[in-house]
Amino acid sequence: MSLKDKINLLGPGLLYAGAAVGVSHLVQSTRAGAEFGFQLAAIIVLVNILKYPIFESGPRYAAATGKTLLDGYRTIGAWAVWIYVLLSIVTMFIVMGAISIVTAGLFAQLTGIGLAAPVMAIILLAVSVVILGIGHYSALDRGMKVIIFLLTISTLFALTFSIFEPTAKQEVYETAFNIFDHAHILFLVALIGWMPAPIDISIWHSVWSVSKNKEQGYRIPMSQALLDFKIGYWGTTLLAVCFLSLGSLIMYGTPESPSTSSVAFADQFIGLYTTNLGQWAFPFIALAAFTTMFSTLLTCLDAYPRTLRRSTEILFARFADNQHHNNLYWFWLILTAFGASVVLFFFVSDMRAMVDLATTVSFIVAPVLAILNYAALNHPEVPDSGKLSTAFRYFYIASICLLISFSLLFLFY
Repeated sequence: MSLKDKINLLGPGLLYAGAAVGVSHLVQSTRAGAEFGFQLAAIIVLVNILKYPIFESGPRYAAATGKTLLDGYRTIGAWAVWIYVLLSIVTMFIVMGAISIVTAGLFAQLTGIGLAAPVMAIILLAVSVVILGIGHYSALDRGMKVIIFLLTISTLFALTFSIFEPTAKQEVYETAFNIFDHAHILFLVALIGWMPAPIDISIWHSVWSVSKNKEQGYRIPMSQALLDFKIGYWGTTLLAVCFLSLGSLIMYGTPESPSTSSVAFADQFIGLYTTNLGQWAFPFIALAAFTTMFSTLLTCLDAYPRTLRRSTEILFARFADNQHHNNLYWFWLILTAFGASVVLFFFVSDMRAMVDLATTVSFIVAPVLAILNYAALNHPEVPDSGKLSTAFRYFYIASICLLISFSLLFLFY
């Protein structure tokens, strides 16, 4: 197989990266670095390691069965699919609102367009609807390869220069993370809630994998599917550390703190870089930030209607035909964008509150989806190629137990 053929097989893993590297990285990881320096770097790496088996269940199930995890949920019972639908409807508008408002702030900085943040966010949502509605998976798959490449190169480039030209620190502005501080704990929960991404993405990944298989006419083998996933997963881990490092090197130990306004935050994020590195760095920082968020906007806006369409087809047999297939996608796509637009006007004055709410809700519901993924993978209908080894099964169970423990601890607080 030529290098070009191997690159063409990549897709779902890069879509995963596009969805994961966004609010959790650009906003939350940068905030972690800005407020606590490198103190939470080990936490970010540890959380990525602990959640790995849960996220791997998506590509593993799709490669073993040729079906989505939602089909796996159906083997458990229709109630499992209903749980996913209800959790998605509860969270998707606030999630898409948080993503789009951050993207709008960065777009305003990149282009200089002075529209109000909610108006710009709605325009970006509309543009994304057109891109996804016309191109569907193939356009998203091709575009994401370019976006992830630009993101990675520009981020590493910005980090390199930040290391050589760090901001002067003042001890009075340096904050030590305190495990007994209520505000610090709440921020930690919000940070790890979407680190590296919401658990929903494991389900999205399986849907993207099945779409990739249909597009190319054959099922990607397990080894290739897992390699594609690992490139995306560990790549997002690296980028999370990079954004934390940028926040630490540029913002930590200074009077500046991340703003609650999306436009002001974007101005801080880019302005502090150009102040320390020079105006020449503006295109690299702005490009890294905007491509991060726009890739997240596209992939998440595609994932909700795609998974909810499949859920509808599973739960209501009369919709499971070619006649309703595209109509269902358009219905959920427009509903998701419309709901996000409504939410924007309620939280526009406080971007940080919107982001923290979305990430915290994802943190609380994560154990439910993790358990359903585990049950689907261990169903008798799953071929041996998809079964977990004994050691990996224990790893998976330990990850679930930790998620449950942290969720209960948060609810206790």
